Amino acid sequence: QVQLVESGGGSVQSGGSLRLSCAASGYNHHNYCMGWFRQEPGKEREGVAGIDSDGVPSYADSVKGRFTVSQDSAKNTLYLQMDSLKPEDTAMYFCGAASGYKCNVFMRPTLDAWGQGTLVTVSS
Repeated sequence: QVQLVESGGGSVQSGGSLRLSCAASGYNHHNYCMGWFRQEPGKEREGVAGIDSDGVPSYADSVKGRFTVSQDSAKNTLYLQMDSLKPEDTAMYFCGAASGYKCNVFMRPTLDAWGQGTLVTVSS
């Protein structure tokens, strides 16, 4: 059973930085991909940043140039470095994972697993 555990959320002022981590367990192969999503109350969950199974990162336009997604060499942990944070970045951030050939979490209708979420609050 695949499990994802996020950490690193918190409260910062506008312009500050936070680093999120997502540790994956339960995969017995390396053909999987992971990504970050966020959701504000009353709104749909949206993709933020992810890395596909070829190691190529992708970003939502709203975070390009401010957020950096990376993973450790074993692909067990996904990170999201968030700089120049804005109040509109305030949301619950979730990590998601999927598996298979040419895997990209933003191109899959369903994912293998979701983390429990970590709250990011940015004050002005």
